[in-house]
Amino acid sequence: MRHLVCFIGLLFVSKASSLDFFVEEIGDFYDPRLGQDEEQGNIKTSGQSPPKLINRYERNRRSIFTADEVENEEVEVETGDGIHIHSYKVEARITSRFAHTTICSRVVNTAQHAQSVVFNVQIPKSAFISNFTMDVNGITFIGSVKEKTVARSLYAKARARGKAAGIVRTNSNDMETFKTEVHVPEGSKIQFEIHYQGMMQRKLGVYEYNLNLQPGKLVPQFQVDVYIYELKGIAFVRALNSLGGHFEGLIKVTTSNQKAHVCFKPTLHQQRKCHNCSSTAVDGDFTVQYDVSRENNGGDLQVSDGYFVHFFAPINLSPLPKNIIFVIDVSGSMWGLKMKQTVQAMQTILDDLGHDDFFSIIDFNHNVRCWSDELVPATSIQTSEAKKYIQEIQPNGGTNINEALLRATHMLSNAMNYGVIDPRSVSMIILVSDGDPTVGEIKLSAIQKNVKKRMRDEFSLFSLGMGFDVDYDFLERIALENRGMAQRIYANQNASQQLKDFYQQVSSPLLRKILIEYPDEAVTDVTQNSFDKYFSGSELVVAGRVEPHGYSVLQSVITASSGTMDLSLQAEADVHELDEILALQKYVNPGFARQLWAYITVNQLLAERSLASTAAKKRKITQRIVSMSLQHQFVTPMTAMLVESESGDERLLADSPKDPKQGCCSGSLGRKVSLTYGPPPWAQFPTAQPTALAQIGPDLVEALPNHITLVENDPHFIIHLPKSKQDICFNIDSEPGKILNLVSDPDLGVVVNGQLIGAKKLEETKMSTFFGTIAIYCKKQDMKVEISTEHISVTNGKYAHLFSWEETGNMTQNGVKISIKKDTHVTVSVNEEISFMVLLHRVWKKHPVNVDFLGVYTPHTNMFSPEVHGLLGQFFSEPEVKVFNVHPGSDPKKPEATMEVKGHKLAVTRGWQKDYRAEKVYGTNVYCWFIHNSGKGFIDGHYKDYIVPHLDSFLQRP
Repeated sequence: MRHLVCFIGLLFVSKASSLDFFVEEIGDFYDPRLGQDEEQGNIKTSGQSPPKLINRYERNRRSIFTADEVENEEVEVETGDGIHIHSYKVEARITSRFAHTTICSRVVNTAQHAQSVVFNVQIPKSAFISNFTMDVNGITFIGSVKEKTVARSLYAKARARGKAAGIVRTNSNDMETFKTEVHVPEGSKIQFEIHYQGMMQRKLGVYEYNLNLQPGKLVPQFQVDVYIYELKGIAFVRALNSLGGHFEGLIKVTTSNQKAHVCFKPTLHQQRKCHNCSSTAVDGDFTVQYDVSRENNGGDLQVSDGYFVHFFAPINLSPLPKNIIFVIDVSGSMWGLKMKQTVQAMQTILDDLGHDDFFSIIDFNHNVRCWSDELVPATSIQTSEAKKYIQEIQPNGGTNINEALLRATHMLSNAMNYGVIDPRSVSMIILVSDGDPTVGEIKLSAIQKNVKKRMRDEFSLFSLGMGFDVDYDFLERIALENRGMAQRIYANQNASQQLKDFYQQVSSPLLRKILIEYPDEAVTDVTQNSFDKYFSGSELVVAGRVEPHGYSVLQSVITASSGTMDLSLQAEADVHELDEILALQKYVNPGFARQLWAYITVNQLLAERSLASTAAKKRKITQRIVSMSLQHQFVTPMTAMLVESESGDERLLADSPKDPKQGCCSGSLGRKVSLTYGPPPWAQFPTAQPTALAQIGPDLVEALPNHITLVENDPHFIIHLPKSKQDICFNIDSEPGKILNLVSDPDLGVVVNGQLIGAKKLEETKMSTFFGTIAIYCKKQDMKVEISTEHISVTNGKYAHLFSWEETGNMTQNGVKISIKKDTHVTVSVNEEISFMVLLHRVWKKHPVNVDFLGVYTPHTNMFSPEVHGLLGQFFSEPEVKVFNVHPGSDPKKPEATMEVKGHKLAVTRGWQKDYRAEKVYGTNVYCWFIHNSGKGFIDGHYKDYIVPHLDSFLQRP
């Protein structure tokens, strides 16, 4: 809830100060053991109990107490102040990353006098309060979300009549306080219940659910239940014992494929700090971590109740290189602990930089200094020098943010202009500051404009605000406007660890320019679907409405760029299946997709509002936020929760807390569902038309000539000789595991090798062999494509990407183009001069002999150098071939002849082999002269001369 909500101030104070809320009659929640007449044993009452009021928001209220618990509450624990908490129950239902939390507490005032009862809970800033109710001796106070001005107007009227409570606002770190205090007479019984909702954000590979438990007293009935349901399966669940060793072994975790239940239910005795203590040891955070199973890089697309949600978190991708400039505030206000913790964090961060990364450091106070005037590679020598430099910094002076940021953008621009950095790398500025600008340009809007003007689309700005003296609103706005994000660092905690954790979240960018698209006629009201970056361990989320009476299956296409390729992936989901599944489940949120869509939409509107360029645009966005907040009952910076009795006589106002240096309604620049989210002004970058998923160009069968050189089956070589217009065939009879060189061109730096696999068993005392793996290595581009019958791997330097035959896509890098056609073939071309096609052959899995294998095709038009060689490569310098003495053979269909080639006279047989480009099952006959004995006399030397040690080895010729 960062700026939006979370704090309700409900305060009933004593009669002398404001409003004395005194209820004389005791409702049906009264405990008969309290205030009992000693002689008659009757409940003291001055009249009939008033009827219990009906909660008109019952649809949002869910009791988490059983009937037995309501009727049979345990004996009170002596506390000294007469305030007894009978029960404290928390239930969280996490369905497809969306969490709905309910906290309910029952309290009794057993003292012989009236006093205040407090309900105080901590709520994550990223959550929206959706409902609150309070029952005091049978009189129910009901919460309803209203537009903020309306709520405040109603509250003001009640206050004028002396029928309103005061407002209390607090804000602490990542949590916000919801506090209710009600003044009640002796014997009163009160029930508090609050609901809040939020989306689980994936960071560093985990979703983390945090619950702050501070009941303040021993509780006879204390229980926490967290129910998790994930359609695609749960990879792991961890319940962290952050409450301390006192509760070791008391947290129970039950898991299955799609479900998990975490339960924490300490007894009264287990809650005590010591054996005879009357104070509770339950005081701290209750944390559950988990992640989901991922099989499809296209993501997890789910459709429910007329809405869709698409979770995208691909795996098996190598990080992009980074160019980072650390801009560190060293003004006088950073003196002491702040600077010490910043230095500690930077020591670790600098050590974490990769060898392909570039970096520099700018520190600023009233002056701006550069450790290096240009980006330098992150070698061990450079990082060591940088660490020494940081350790010697002595904070003093003012704060010149404007010049420091402009210097950083200038440094990145120069590095890009002069080709110092990889154009496909990720460039970012990380700003660490604890105060407002005091030197140079101090007008925040001017600084924002200056930075925006100088920042290229390839650059991102991340802002870290130390403590509460900084204008965090400004830091968020300037970061989001420049494709980054902001985070507050709490100096009173372990700031060093917070800085390191933040860096870890952005240290491994995997993809750039991600676009997730759906059929226009199938969906509406789609949330942000284009993203500047995707970081390892995070997740991109897109949601929207599904048009009724449309498709039975919803499909999506994802395009993105990685370090070495442009990706194109696909995902799909049945429109009705998930609803049927959820209807059979317990402890799930059937409406999760609708609420999650609303949650994302409201947050993105808040970010868009904060960047609106005109008052008119801001008003228009505000109207949309208010409308959605009221519809979905979310307390946001534009709304408030009015809590009132059914008669409307007493009113209490739940408003947004005010952050230091930030108003309560400043918006949610930091309200990002994922680290990679950004505001609309920059999100809709131009995206090239995807070239994959049925858009990879003409089929290679048409692109390649009719006559071609190829290797197929076990393995049969067909060499096309265009000058003599002949095809020559031969087999190679080798052993499984051997690697044969097919093409080796040291001048061009291109090599093609194939590794043999054997059949499942001998057939007529002979083991047939096939090519199971083909490797194409381009040395000058440092790119290796390894194609097996199971998958395709592409390695470019340190980058490695893995694809299955189930995917269709392509990539282009340094003149090397790789195209994958699902379950068919892979083509590799180099500088549009050389091309190869590897054809996949699938056989019946239960075939007693045959195995899946690969075929290799390459046209005679390839422009190799004169130094090319290999079993195929040597024939691109066509030898002179003469065939004569043609005569009938033992098989009337296969005449025999004599071939003169390379100074040899060879006995040859006319026959045919298969070309499977046009017909994958039966193939097309290619008539050729067949040379016996593994091509002896036709190939240079013996076939064993072409065996190489590794898949990327060039052929070593004598």
